[in-house]
Amino acid sequence: MNQLKSREPDSVALPGRLPAALRAELIAFRRDLHMHPELGNREFRTTARLKERLEAAGLRPKVLATGTGLMCDVGSWEGRDGARGMLALRADIDALPIPDVKTVPYRSTVANMAHACGHDVHTTAVLGAALVLAELDRAGLLPAPVRLIFQPAEEVLPGGAPDAIESGVLEGVGRILAVHCDPRVDAGRIGLRPGPITSACDRLEITLDGAGGHTARPHLTTDLVTAAAKVATEVPALLGRRVDARSGLAVTWGRIEAGHACNVIPQHAELSGTVRCLDLQGWRDAPDLVHAAVDEIATLHRAKSTIDYIRGVPPVVNDPVMTELLREAMTARRGAFAIEDTEQSLGGEDFSWYLEHVPGAMARLGVRTPGDTTRGDLHCGDFDADERAIEVGVELFTAAALLDARA
Repeated sequence: MNQLKSREPDSVALPGRLPAALRAELIAFRRDLHMHPELGNREFRTTARLKERLEAAGLRPKVLATGTGLMCDVGSWEGRDGARGMLALRADIDALPIPDVKTVPYRSTVANMAHACGHDVHTTAVLGAALVLAELDRAGLLPAPVRLIFQPAEEVLPGGAPDAIESGVLEGVGRILAVHCDPRVDAGRIGLRPGPITSACDRLEITLDGAGGHTARPHLTTDLVTAAAKVATEVPALLGRRVDARSGLAVTWGRIEAGHACNVIPQHAELSGTVRCLDLQGWRDAPDLVHAAVDEIATLHRAKSTIDYIRGVPPVVNDPVMTELLREAMTARRGAFAIEDTEQSLGGEDFSWYLEHVPGAMARLGVRTPGDTTRGDLHCGDFDADERAIEVGVELFTAAALLDARA
């Protein structure tokens, strides 16, 4: 595989580049993960493989209390001031319940499961950073310890991050970084954005109940089909007038069910959808606003509403200082030309839960082969990544760790 072209870095060279032998090992490791995907909170093989490799490097990983996932420190505070806390590097390790339809040799061997979001790339990049940083530590070149977090269940609302935090992964941590694969960005580049980079995402389940009856006499019933239709159309419109438009609060329905016969008004109806929001305050206000809007519309149509508002994840809001650290790290490794601005995604990411506790930032890691004009996307059965992105991720993380320690 040809090396991606890179220009002379814009700042002084840092130690910790990826040796060729380790680069090849990491690609093989990623392919092994890709062939053996595991769903959230069932990542036992993945956890075992990571633990084995980290221990072989002389590190002491600890399995999280949930039974899958790991935390592992590289270096120690001995003789150093630990007041700022450690820098943490986070990866998510779970896969998705969709079939892998690619024809590559490392295609998933597990039916209806695939690493279709790039978590195998994230995991391998953090593993590679751990191995490089361990070598730097042995050489006396690691100025401060670094925490590695291999988190399970990112794809399961509200994500595995709250359980990982409960397991103690943030104890002694002062800052945190992560990457997420982006098939719209070329391998060799990253996308950065200070402030919100993903959106909040919650789940909404509504049931409507009332007296049913004959369609010939709707005035004697609670016309639940009409009530459900009004909730579906008027709740989003009503919310649009009760929240700041800049918050981007949007309710979108994915399922509506009511009735079984054309001449029977049913007694029960159900709606399911998502609530997405661009900003943190809007997300915090959303449950009360949605409850009030649903109740108002349902009551108007004489329907009894039951609302199950299921919290998902808040938006990832990148700390400006930590975003600048990622910019400086990528500039040191590959030059400022390898950085592009990125937009806020409407997708959710449970990395946001860490940012409720410590400042941090997430970068978009380019995984599109340069020159590829196809419009691939995440969460698709044919998703794949240009594996040269692994090296970029390792170099980004290691440079960030070295530059952060000098701050």
